[in-house]
Amino acid sequence: MSRPTPIHGVFCNRTLNLRSIAAIGYDMDYTLIHYRVEHWERKAYEHIRAKLQELGWPVQSLEFDPGAMVRGLVVDTKLGNVVKADRFGYVKRAVHGAGVLDFDIQRKNYARTAVDLSENRWKFLNTLFSLSGACMYSQLVELLDRGELPGAIGYDELYDVLSSSLNAAHMEGLLKKEIMEAPEKFVDSDPDTVLTLLDQRNAGKKLLLITNSEWNYTKEMMEFAFDRHLPNELTWRDIFDVIIVGARKPAFFSDANPFFEVVSPEGLLQPAVGGLKPGGVFLGGNAEEVERYIGVSGDSILYVGDHMFSDVKVTKNLLRWRTALIVRELEDEIAAVQEFSTTNEKLNDLMAQKEELEFRLSELRVSVQRAKKGYGPEAGRSIKELESESAKIRRRLVELDTKIAPLAEASGSLGHKTWGPWMRAGNDKSHLARQVERHADVYMSRVANMLAYTPFAYFRSPRGSLPHDP
Repeated sequence: MSRPTPIHGVFCNRTLNLRSIAAIGYDMDYTLIHYRVEHWERKAYEHIRAKLQELGWPVQSLEFDPGAMVRGLVVDTKLGNVVKADRFGYVKRAVHGAGVLDFDIQRKNYARTAVDLSENRWKFLNTLFSLSGACMYSQLVELLDRGELPGAIGYDELYDVLSSSLNAAHMEGLLKKEIMEAPEKFVDSDPDTVLTLLDQRNAGKKLLLITNSEWNYTKEMMEFAFDRHLPNELTWRDIFDVIIVGARKPAFFSDANPFFEVVSPEGLLQPAVGGLKPGGVFLGGNAEEVERYIGVSGDSILYVGDHMFSDVKVTKNLLRWRTALIVRELEDEIAAVQEFSTTNEKLNDLMAQKEELEFRLSELRVSVQRAKKGYGPEAGRSIKELESESAKIRRRLVELDTKIAPLAEASGSLGHKTWGPWMRAGNDKSHLARQVERHADVYMSRVANMLAYTPFAYFRSPRGSLPHDP
């Protein structure tokens, strides 16, 4: 077993010693079960479109664009835009309908406005399940601006109708029914994920499955993805100490909802009068009861999920569980950054030259200013000589900018032509990267990335960098 490549790495924000973790909880969808994003989201999009057609909306010609949106964007329901913000909430790029906003318009709209996710105006796309809805929203904004949607409706009401249609598509089970009928079309089965969990269980960790998906869907997906890779006639149910479906996260972590036991393969329920028990499957419930049952709590538990709020933020803030975020798109981003590395070195070198010239130009400008105003130390050169050198530096800066511009543009669109790198907004961290940094102790592209590190790994966070560091 060799050390993993960066693409398959586990990245640490806050030091985490797996040897001190007694129990590991897992979400299912996009965590233990990896879907083929385009297939899933296209199917979800089709169900949203059908719901909107039932309302009489002219959406029959709309088609899903899998490259339109990425996780980490924010919908501005006041102006009908989708935006990308940096860690401070300042908007770095904005799209309205099908087009990127002109810089002057973007500046006019957001110069005095910062994204604040506590405000109802902003809707954070923090999971891969949100991509189909965001794509549809931008397309509906186009229709709304052209006056093609019925009734008087604003951008905020448009989002509400869309959200209701998306929720209805999921709640009615039609989408999941299609997936259960042909899981091979939608699910990537990963034997390394199974081996990772077996290593953890045999190392003495208690494993928990806590998912919002209902029993029938969970059973079908886990059987398809896990059972073929298990030895000695084991099934996926043998891996977990506790199996909880229909958990209703994030309420599962904050409320005191009762448990119901699933007592038949068809999903028949009865009250869990005796509490949790080995080998059982339960619906609903709450995290405090799970802690009592497994006999550990707080930072002795690691929870692994893909949803920034429901899986990571709430568990850390309310229960002080350790947290791991699954970010599947991280693999493509790291690969793109590695491919761009030689060009990035050239860009950095050109920028260093530019900074030196800008510093010298500023010195010359203040020297000219002092000479003309008659104060400060003498420069030892005439104003004409100072201005001549300044002109040469300005010409050199123009030449450098000509070389820098295409490289900077390529860097800004790295990984995605419109939105650029998932973790960056310009030269700064993206708003999503800040959320990851605050709430996820570790993050990785898939659960299987932990395989090479073993259940005994000690993840150490790097020394935090500061602007004044050398």
